[in-house]
Amino acid sequence: MNILSDRVIGLSESETLAMTRKSRELKAEGFDVINLSIGEPDFNTPEQIKNAGKSAIDENKTHYPPVPGYPELRKAISEKFKKENGLEFAPEQIVVSAGAKQSIANAILCLLNPGDEIIVPVPYWVSYRELIKLAGAVPVYLPTSIDTNFKVTPEQLEKAINAKTKLFIFSSPCNPSGTVYTKDELKALADVFAKHKNVHIISDEIYEYINFVGKTESIAQFDEIKDRVIVINGVSKGYAMTGWRVGYMGTTKEIAKACDKMQGQITSGTCSVSQYAAIEALSDNAETAAEFEVMKAAFLERRDLVLNLLNDIPGMKTNIPEGAFYVFPDISYYFGKSDGEDVMKDSNDLCMYLLNKANVALVPGSAFGDPNCIRLSYAASNDTLIEAIDRIKKAFAKLK
Repeated sequence: MNILSDRVIGLSESETLAMTRKSRELKAEGFDVINLSIGEPDFNTPEQIKNAGKSAIDENKTHYPPVPGYPELRKAISEKFKKENGLEFAPEQIVVSAGAKQSIANAILCLLNPGDEIIVPVPYWVSYRELIKLAGAVPVYLPTSIDTNFKVTPEQLEKAINAKTKLFIFSSPCNPSGTVYTKDELKALADVFAKHKNVHIISDEIYEYINFVGKTESIAQFDEIKDRVIVINGVSKGYAMTGWRVGYMGTTKEIAKACDKMQGQITSGTCSVSQYAAIEALSDNAETAAEFEVMKAAFLERRDLVLNLLNDIPGMKTNIPEGAFYVFPDISYYFGKSDGEDVMKDSNDLCMYLLNKANVALVPGSAFGDPNCIRLSYAASNDTLIEAIDRIKKAFAKLK
C-alpha cells in the first residue's frame, strides 16, 4: 500500500536542485566538481543590508509578522514599482512571500481550477510546470527556438487562446534563456490579451536588475491589460539575497486578498528579520546601488567570456542572452554520438556525461521544456568558468 498522496507522487523534483544535489554528492566522494547548475549570484549580500537584518534581531523584531508583509516593506515595494516601473500598486495590492517561487505558487493556486488552461512559452522556469500540475491545470506550451531568441510571437499567442485559457506565465529576463522582451514586443502581446478579457498574465520579473540592454520593461505598463497582470519580483537575484527568502507580487486587491488568504494557511508571513533587510535593500542607498552595478558588470563580462569559449566548441550553437546569468546553448549536434561507452540520446544524457566524465554540473534543457539545449549558469568566477568550459570542450571532443 502506498502511503503517499498522488499529488506528491506525481510531482517531479526540481532538476536544478537535483543536479546540485548530485554534484554535492560527488564532491563529498572527493571529486573536483564545478557546479554551474544553480541559479544563485556568487556575490554576498551587501553589508548595509546584512546590518539591517542584524539590527532587526537586536531590536527584537522577531515576532509574527503580518501575513502579507510588514506595512513598511509593502510601502517600499509600492514606491519601487512606481519609481522604477511606472506601475501603480498600492501597499494593499502587495503580498510579500518566502521568495518569488511562493508568490508564483500563490497566484497559480488562487487563479487556476482543475482543467483550466495556462499558456507557457518554452523554455520556461522548471517550477512553472510542477506548480501548474499541483493546481490540476493544463499547460499549453508555445515552442520557440534559439533562432528566434526564444521569443513567442503574437500570432502564436492568438492561436493558443481559447475559452479554457485562464492564465499566461512568462519571465523577462528569462530563466533559462536570458531573453529580454522589448517594450514593442510586449505591446504586441498585450494587444492580443486586450481582446481576451478572461486571461490573466503572470509576469515573472525576478531578474529585472540583471539586464544588459537597458531598463527591463513590464507588460503591466499597458493600460488595457494592467488590471489582469500579476507582477512577480523579489530581492534574491538583484541584491544577492537568495537565502533571505523574500519575494513579492503586485496585483489587484482581489487577487492580493486571495493570496493573503492562501499564504495564511500555508506559511503565514515571511521571516521578520528578512523583511527588514529587504526594506533596506529597496531603499535609495548609494552604496547598495554601487555594489549592484559592480555585480551586473561582472555578469556581463562573464557572459561574454562564456560565449566566446562556447563558440570555440564545434557544434555548439548559442544566442546572445540579454539578461539573467545563464547561457542556453543548443547542443543537439552531439545527439547520437558516443565516447565508446555511452550514446548521447538527449540533453539528459549529455549532462550526466559531463557530470561523470568532466565533473561539470549543468542542467538539461528538457527541465525547461527544450530538450535540444542545456543551461549553464555563469554565476561563478572567470577562472572557474574557463576551467569548466575547457573540461566541457575536451569531453565533447571525445564524442564521435
